[in-house]
Amino acid sequence: MTTNLMAQGASRLGLETKIYFRAPDTLFFTFFFPFVMLAIFTAAFSASGEVGPPGNEISIGALYLPGMIAAGILLSGVQNLAIDIALEKSNGTLKRLGGTPLSPVGYFLGKIGQVFVTGGLQAALLILAGWLVLGIDLPTDPAKWLTFAWVFVLGLTTCALLGIALSALPRSGKSASAVVIPVVLLLQFISGVYLQWDMLPEWLQNIASLFPLKWIAQGMRSVFLPDGWEAAEQGGTWNLAGVAIALGIWLVVGFVLSRLTFRWIRRDA
Repeated sequence: MTTNLMAQGASRLGLETKIYFRAPDTLFFTFFFPFVMLAIFTAAFSASGEVGPPGNEISIGALYLPGMIAAGILLSGVQNLAIDIALEKSNGTLKRLGGTPLSPVGYFLGKIGQVFVTGGLQAALLILAGWLVLGIDLPTDPAKWLTFAWVFVLGLTTCALLGIALSALPRSGKSASAVVIPVVLLLQFISGVYLQWDMLPEWLQNIASLFPLKWIAQGMRSVFLPDGWEAAEQGGTWNLAGVAIALGIWLVVGFVLSRLTFRWIRRDA
């Protein structure tokens, strides 16, 4: 049984990945969007010079890199899957799949696997672009890369499950983008992705702390920003234990909601 599910998941993974890279709108709004935003912010604000606490100044590109990686995780997981699955419900794809031997577990193994393939490639290219094109110094401490690995895996899994759950919200495939994109965009603005975290008012920081993106971005800042920058965080520390706890809670929430809301066809169909 387990072998059959893994085979179904592997088969769906190949198909889902091909579909992803053949969709220009998906490629732009989920894969290349963080690259575009990193380039825009770097070009717009680089004239102001380096920023940060004395002795720990960094370039604008280095400041925005961890936020763009976090945004890519959110886009790859939540936005990509929420819109994609909603469209498949609307156009009858899921109904047809429900009449095949494919199990929901195999289907979602393929979806989540595709998120890891594309999200991992996106993060790797962002880091390489930051290093080779923008001249950003990368961490040399292996512990930093270990932190990157667990924040990335936990964050992407959490976002994938939340994307599956959110796909039940749009009433049709046509409304999926209108429902999902504003939510994702708002979270990016309040979670320290586009605006420097310590510039946000405390009440807005508290609201952002209720959602996973803030914690993913904080975890990524702990990896790519130098010592001294943790003073700008709530509590004055990177609080990696808090990152793990918050993402763990959202992982459970996403899993439960995705199990409760997913159907091969809409309930009102």
